[in-house]
Amino acid sequence: MSAPTPTSEQYESLIAAALAAKEGSYAPYSKFRVGAALLTVDGQIIKGANIENASYGAGICAERTALVKAVSEGSNKFLAIAVSSDVPTPSISPCGICRQFIREFCALDTPIVMVSSVYQAGEYTASKEGDTTVTMTLGELLPMSFGPGELELERRP
Repeated sequence: MSAPTPTSEQYESLIAAALAAKEGSYAPYSKFRVGAALLTVDGQIIKGANIENASYGAGICAERTALVKAVSEGSNKFLAIAVSSDVPTPSISPCGICRQFIREFCALDTPIVMVSSVYQAGEYTASKEGDTTVTMTLGELLPMSFGPGELELERRP
């Protein structure tokens, strides 16, 4: 049984939260702010922002920040994710590490909405591509993924 599809109102709230989440970004090195928001199955929205570090590898992306916050507070089932940056095209997608991290907690049919910095409330459409959003599933962004189910596969020595 698949998860319920988010409503237009839920998408609008999710997108607004991802755009607002950028304000919590700490990006003194790259100057590339990213905000993410998760919609939980019980309707909560959890925000996260990228947090950089002088030791570059120690930074954490917005998507992982949001997931860590959500999971550590008891939410681990999600209906949708939105990601935003300061780039005016809706082409900023989760990085490879984030895609794999998302895979741990989300079904392959989970929609991921990539949002332009010039998005205006009410512009979201359910179509895959709009002028200020692009929506793809996790499976489209991470084909042939490795997830928790693969650890249950039969193995031979």
